[in-house]
Amino acid sequence: MPPALRRIFPELALAAFLVAAPVLLPPLGFSHDLLSRALNWALFGLGLDILFGLAGLLSFGQAAFYGTGGFVAATLLVSGTVGSVWLALLAGTLAAGLFGLLVGWLAVRRIGIYFAMITLAFGQMAYFIQNSPLSDWTGGENGIAGVPLPTIGFGASAVRITAGLPMYALLAVIFLVGFVLARRIAKSPVGLILRAVKENTARVAMLGHDVPAYKLAAFTIAALYAGLAGAMLGPFQSYMPPDAFALETSGQLVVQTIVGGVGTLVGPLVGAALWLWLRDNLQLIPGLGPLWKLVLGLAFIGLVIGLRRGICGEIVHLWHRRREARRLRADLTRTEAIEATGEAPVRAIPAEIALPMPRPDVDGRRAHGETALEARGLARHYGGLKAVDGVSFTVRRGSIHAVIGPNGAGKSTLFKMLSDEVSPSAGEVLLFGERLTGGGVSRAAQRGVAKSNQLNQLFLNLTVQENLRVAALARARGRFRLDLLAPAEGRSEVEAQIATLMDLLDLGGRADTPASVLAYGEKRRLEIGMALATSPNVLLLDEPLAGMSLSERAATCALIRRIAKACTVVVVEHDLDAIFELAERITVLCEGRLLADGPADSIRRDAAVQRAYLGAGPAEADAMVGSAA
Repeated sequence: MPPALRRIFPELALAAFLVAAPVLLPPLGFSHDLLSRALNWALFGLGLDILFGLAGLLSFGQAAFYGTGGFVAATLLVSGTVGSVWLALLAGTLAAGLFGLLVGWLAVRRIGIYFAMITLAFGQMAYFIQNSPLSDWTGGENGIAGVPLPTIGFGASAVRITAGLPMYALLAVIFLVGFVLARRIAKSPVGLILRAVKENTARVAMLGHDVPAYKLAAFTIAALYAGLAGAMLGPFQSYMPPDAFALETSGQLVVQTIVGGVGTLVGPLVGAALWLWLRDNLQLIPGLGPLWKLVLGLAFIGLVIGLRRGICGEIVHLWHRRREARRLRADLTRTEAIEATGEAPVRAIPAEIALPMPRPDVDGRRAHGETALEARGLARHYGGLKAVDGVSFTVRRGSIHAVIGPNGAGKSTLFKMLSDEVSPSAGEVLLFGERLTGGGVSRAAQRGVAKSNQLNQLFLNLTVQENLRVAALARARGRFRLDLLAPAEGRSEVEAQIATLMDLLDLGGRADTPASVLAYGEKRRLEIGMALATSPNVLLLDEPLAGMSLSERAATCALIRRIAKACTVVVVEHDLDAIFELAERITVLCEGRLLADGPADSIRRDAAVQRAYLGAGPAEADAMVGSAA
C-alpha cells in the first residue's frame, strides 16, 4: 500500500463502513434509528477519547457539556431566538466549550482522583441547575419538546432532514468529520505532547511545556465534542431530554469508550453500538425483560475483564504486535546483547557539538560574562528538617562545575531549586544575572536551564525519536501552541535536531524502538539527550554515571566534556574519580550546608572535606582520593 494511502486508510475504512452500515446491519437488529443514536454517542465519545485516551484524564462530568450544548441549542430554537438549526448547533457547541474552559481551568491543576471528583461535582451541579433554577428555560423534568428538524437549502427548495436514513446520513457525515479532526489532533504536536503528559507529567514540564495549558486544551476540545453531540440530540429526536445532564449519562459514556477501546478513536462508536444493541435486544428476550440491566452489566464486566484494552484496542494491539513482531524481536535481541556484555559503543564523539536549533536568547552583555548560574542563600526547609540551608555559589560560564557530598547532603534538593522544580524557602537563583526563581520549571527550561535526572524519566511507551521530539518541540514552539492540525513531524529544524542527537548518542539504529526496550546505558544516554534537545544554556546532570559499566562511564565522561564546549554543565555525581577528572570547580555540601567551594585541586586536599565527606582522617582520606589526581 502506498504511504500516502496508508496514512488515510483509517478514514477511508470508516467512510466505507458508514456507507455500508445502513444496508448490512439492519438484518442483525441495527435499525436506522439505533445506528443514528450510536453515532450521536460516538461523537460524544470522541471528545472523551481525546481527553482520556491521549491525555490520561478521566472525567465523570462530560454530561454537563453534553446537556449544555443540547439545551442551549434547543432553547434557542424552540423560543424562536434563532431560526436556523445550524446556528443553534454552533451556539450550543460554543456554549459547551466555554463551560468546559471554565471547569477545566479549575480541574486540570489537580491530578488523579481529585480531577475526577471535580468533574463529577460540576456534572451534578449542572444537573441540579437544569432541573431547578433554570427549569423555566430548560423545562425541568419535562425537557424541551418540539425541537425543529434541520434543513438543507433555503426557501421552497429547502430539504428537511427527517428521521431514519436522512438523519443517519447527516450524523454519519458529522461523525466522520469529527473523527478526521480527532486523528489530526492525535498526530499533531499537541497530540504527541498529550501522550507524553499521560506517560510522565513532571518530565513534560521539565522539558519546557506548559502542562496545565495542554490539559486545559484537551478538556476544552472534549467539551466541544460533547456540546456538538448534545446540540444534535434535540433535532435528532425532536425532543431534548432532561437526562442529558444525568450522572448516568457520563457513566454510560465512560463504559462505552472503555469497552470499545480507549485511544483508538473508533472505539466509542463500537462501544456505543454494542451498548445500544444489547440494551434494546435484551429487553425482547422472554424472561429477561425485567433483568436486562443486570445482564447488560454482567456482559460488560466480562468484556472488560476479557479484553482489557477494549474491543478495538485489542484488535489494534494484536495487529501491531504481529506486524512489528520481527522488529521487536531484533530490538530485544540487541538489548540483551548490550546488557550481557556491558560494553559502551566504540565510536568517535565529535570534538564540537553543534545543535541545529539555537539556544534561548539571553541578554548579550550578560551572556558573555563570567557567571552563568548563581545561587544566593538557597534554603529549603520541610518543617524542622533543613534539607538545604543557606547555600551560595557561582558557576562560571562554559565550565564543568560539580556538586558533591555524602548521601543526604541535599544535592538533589539543591538541583531541583536550580531548575526551579522546587521553590526555595529562602534565597534565589540567577541565570546570567537575571532572577530565575519563581517562574516554575517549564519557564526555567524555556530560558535555557535543562536537567537530566538521577532516575531515568523517559516516556517508555514512546519511541526514541518521539522522546527526543517532545523535548525539541518545546524549544521550537515555546511553552504552549495550539497547532492542532499540523503533523508532529512537520518541523524541519526539529527533525534536524533529533537526527543530530541520535547520531551523537549512538541511538540512530534505535529511532523507532520504544524507550522501554532500550538497555540501561542507552536509557541513560537518552535521558541526557532529552535535556540536550532543548539546546540549553546550562545543563544540570544528576548522577549521569549511575549504574553504568566502566566502559559506559568512560564514554559518558567523554560526552560530557564535549557538551561542556557548547554549554555550561553542572553535575552531581558520587564517582569521585570522574568528578576530579571532569570538574574545574567543585561545591561540597554536608548536612544541607555549604562545606567548601573552589577549584578541584584545593577541594581534593581540603581537610574538612576529607573528614566530613569521606569519613576519614586527613592522611587516610588523602590516600583514598589520591588516585583521582
